[in-house]
Amino acid sequence: MKKWLAWLLCLALMLGSTGCAAQKAAVSASAPSDLYVIGYCQTGAESDWRVANTDSMRNVFTEENGYELIFVDAQQKQENQIRAVRNFIQQQVDCIIISPITESGWDEVLQEARDAGIPVIITDRMVQVSEDGLYAAYVGSDFRAEGDTAASWLDAWLQSSGRGSDTIHIVELQGTLDSSAQLGRSEGLAAGIAAHPNWVLEAQECADFTNAKANEVMTQLIARHVQMDVLVCQNDDMAMGAMAAMDAAGMVYGAAGGPIVISFDATHAGLEACLAGKIQLDVECNPLQGPYVEKIVQQIKNGETPPKRTSVEETSFEADTLTQNAIDARSY
Repeated sequence: MKKWLAWLLCLALMLGSTGCAAQKAAVSASAPSDLYVIGYCQTGAESDWRVANTDSMRNVFTEENGYELIFVDAQQKQENQIRAVRNFIQQQVDCIIISPITESGWDEVLQEARDAGIPVIITDRMVQVSEDGLYAAYVGSDFRAEGDTAASWLDAWLQSSGRGSDTIHIVELQGTLDSSAQLGRSEGLAAGIAAHPNWVLEAQECADFTNAKANEVMTQLIARHVQMDVLVCQNDDMAMGAMAAMDAAGMVYGAAGGPIVISFDATHAGLEACLAGKIQLDVECNPLQGPYVEKIVQQIKNGETPPKRTSVEETSFEADTLTQNAIDARSY
């Protein structure tokens, strides 16, 4: 009996030591060897925009199109992204795609990818690195241009409404600090304020691109009786949270009077609020970046050198001219 038990224990140990390897071999065997393997690390799923962005990538990088996509949701933590990139390197993927949470802190892990001979494509948000050669290409928005668009529109709107010389009190709800979208949009607004001595930035608060945080921050600003003629929200989810706080406080805003709201992203929900006159301007940030990125991947596969920067096409929407047909024609 003891010999029998000893044999069973030995067998269990053998299976335990080889189980992981066998499982890995089974996974590898299940994937066609001719697929181009892509490791894709997304920021998270913090907004409607982000979900649409992820869906765009997943719809392009499919097995039917010749790809195996390994997807990681970083849950808004840069350390998760860096860990994911290192795992991609260990798995010897063919290409790595990153939507970075913040711009800084990428030199070391991108150097590791370059040493492994794996090209890296940066999407949506940019990185600040010691040398551009650490990544193959960037695909995304021109966030400074988005901020400039908002500031230019505000100037024209104030002039047309006869308030061009009035003192204008501005509140800005920022997205995740040190992210490309936050930096570029804030720079655009800051340039507009610098060019207009009568524009006053009364408050600038981080709300992390989320509805809940914006609601919390806006509730505090209302309680502090912060002066506000213009509320600039750096994405639609924050605009929704801020407007909910104003609704709860019984504030009038938008076309009904009171402060006007400027937002970014132009999601379906944001444009519906724009059509209703709650948001006066919604500057598009196009999440449908999958086809742009796939074009870059194909160039890399063919041994070509892709353009270092590719900007996606974008526009903006005003409450006075937006139509339901325009909203219904959009895919996000």
